[in-house]
Amino acid sequence: MLYESLLLLGVLSVAFMLPHLALGMGAGIVLPGPVLLIHVFLVMGIYFVWYWRHGGQTLAMQTWKLKLVSAEGGEAGLGRLCLRYCLSWPSLLFYGAGLLWALLDRDGQFLHDRLAGTRIVSVAQPTTTSTQPPAGT
Repeated sequence: MLYESLLLLGVLSVAFMLPHLALGMGAGIVLPGPVLLIHVFLVMGIYFVWYWRHGGQTLAMQTWKLKLVSAEGGEAGLGRLCLRYCLSWPSLLFYGAGLLWALLDRDGQFLHDRLAGTRIVSVAQPTTTSTQPPAGT
């Protein structure tokens, strides 16, 4: 999550520089707080859902070799991905209760994954062991 947060900082920086700095510095307009919160929610939603929809992995998930799939193991549909994103907010904002749920869950899944019908799986390449003796022996 820390790595994902660093990547999101860059995404949000670009998303805020364009409209909000241009409006603030160019026209002297400052948007109210709720509009800014909606903007953050939408920008982050587009980031997550787009990456999940195109390969099941955000940039951080690619680094850690994790993938988001449906509960059945296939590709998750757009509706499930949007639902997962929306459910992840209360999962985090209620003191991380939805994340702590994974400690109690029989499959180690987050509460928002359980409710949305998705799950995170490892896509690490299995190491192959050779049954052949080393060369030169």
